[in-house]
Amino acid sequence: MSEFWLISAPGDKENLQALERMNTVTSKSNLSYNTKFPIPDFKVGTLDSLVGLSDELGKLDTFAESLIKRMAQSVVEVMEDSKGKVPENLLANGVDLTSFVTHFEWDMAKYPAKQPLVSVVDTLAKQLAQIETDLKSRTAAYNTLKTNLENLEKKSMGNLFTRTLSDIVSKEDFVLDSEYLVTLLVIVPKPSYAQWQKTYESLSDMVVPRSTKLIAEDNEGGLFTVTLFRKVIDDFKTKAKENKFTVREFYYDEKEIKREREELSRLLSDKKQQYQTSCVALKKGSSTFPDHKVQVTPLGNPDRPAAGQTDRERESEGEGEGPLLRWLKVNFSEAFIAWIHIKALRVFVESVLRYGLPVNFQAVLLQPHKKSSTKRLREVLNSVFRHLDQVAAASVLDASVDIPGLQLGNQDYFPYVYFHIDLSLLD
Repeated sequence: MSEFWLISAPGDKENLQALERMNTVTSKSNLSYNTKFPIPDFKVGTLDSLVGLSDELGKLDTFAESLIKRMAQSVVEVMEDSKGKVPENLLANGVDLTSFVTHFEWDMAKYPAKQPLVSVVDTLAKQLAQIETDLKSRTAAYNTLKTNLENLEKKSMGNLFTRTLSDIVSKEDFVLDSEYLVTLLVIVPKPSYAQWQKTYESLSDMVVPRSTKLIAEDNEGGLFTVTLFRKVIDDFKTKAKENKFTVREFYYDEKEIKREREELSRLLSDKKQQYQTSCVALKKGSSTFPDHKVQVTPLGNPDRPAAGQTDRERESEGEGEGPLLRWLKVNFSEAFIAWIHIKALRVFVESVLRYGLPVNFQAVLLQPHKKSSTKRLREVLNSVFRHLDQVAAASVLDASVDIPGLQLGNQDYFPYVYFHIDLSLLD
């Protein structure tokens, strides 16, 4: 499953034992795969600031999730001809999303933990806001390109009454540069071909004999040329209409036809360049996720996968990719990484608000093995941590803090800090 539960419990002896019991039960029952979720020691600040950050982080969490969903959908749209390769382009720091989440490390370089929490949150918010602004402008430009191309393609796929004729006619089909003569294009229903051949010369005066030629057909009829004197154009159109022949308003303009063909070719080329995939294979990095020091006993020490390339390295080497796809890949990674950092911040803030000072809690990431086991997993967690009920309820009464998931008397009540990460929404 691509679903994760991020929980935390106080880091005292009793709750560390509860975490070990949870790990034992869930492992034996094959309910979930559990890993330690390291969170650095932040500057706590005041209670009022934490309450304000709790609300702000909730909104930022929702915004970040919405943004990465939109970016993932943009990748799908841009790679419309290579949808099977979409997952390999939705990475975080060069690895798949599940690996990144299960081996999360706080990025001290981007988001220094020694800064006040307000500053860290502000950095994340500005980063995501800039990505969204760029996403809007880039996708708007791409959608305009796509719409213009679709409109041109529709013109070339309609029937003879509506489609463009620039890819059908040629210079040789027309009498050009004549002061007196002009060549018209007439749509004739298929059942009326014989009638047209017999009558077109007599529909009006001054029609050039034997000047008609069939140059194109569709399921309903054919496109014929006919040459006549300019002075009888209106009379010919009227008589043709009376005989259910339709004159297409088209006059051969070599420059305009060339411009239209070049525009279609340019749009096709531009659209292709936006998502052209790279032939440059991603190099396997030798670096690994470093071990992370924690204050409490870990729940396990799973093997850490190679981190692959950084976003900057992948961007510089992805020269065979189209600019939009390359931008989406790099900034999807940035947005996703920011989102998981926001989750970590929410765990920290809510844990301090719920469990109090000094800061001492253990965060754990659980990955349910299957959808059908989530109900049983919830029951195990609620049973193991039922002793936290009074502590959590007291926090609400004493501090008037809105604790996510804590709705007394409701089935969504969690006696522990709980957050949900669902990667299946990006599939």
